[in-house]
Amino acid sequence: MSSFKNRAAAAGACVLLAPAVAGCAKAVSTSAFKGEQHEVAQAISDLQADVTANDEKKICANDLAGVTVTRLQAAPGGCRKAVKDQLAEIDNDELAVDSVQIGPGAPPRTATARVRSIFSGRTVRSTLTLVKEGSRWKVAGVG
Repeated sequence: MSSFKNRAAAAGACVLLAPAVAGCAKAVSTSAFKGEQHEVAQAISDLQADVTANDEKKICANDLAGVTVTRLQAAPGGCRKAVKDQLAEIDNDELAVDSVQIGPGAPPRTATARVRSIFSGRTVRSTLTLVKEGSRWKVAGVG
């Protein structure tokens, strides 16, 4: 039963990469955003760069929020294996950040980013949830 829970937790967290960040070869444009919105868009760009490099270690350490990494660590092989499996699903090089909204000022700081990508030949619109951990914005989920 616990292995089923671990696989379910990993699957839920891993859904994050493939559809939301399917576009991974081109750089995410962050020039339309200023201030904290730019920082959020830059965090998505950093994730995309690490996905392009197939760098599971950096994705787990630098790009994903602690809560997401914790869920992935429960899966067989941990975060790096779960991310590696998702990277194999990515099939296109287009990603755009359409909008960024910063949540209220009280910690923990949160943000949402509307992104567009191509997954299995179709345009997919997703909302990424990010959380500020220390001085960095990190991806916590996708909706």
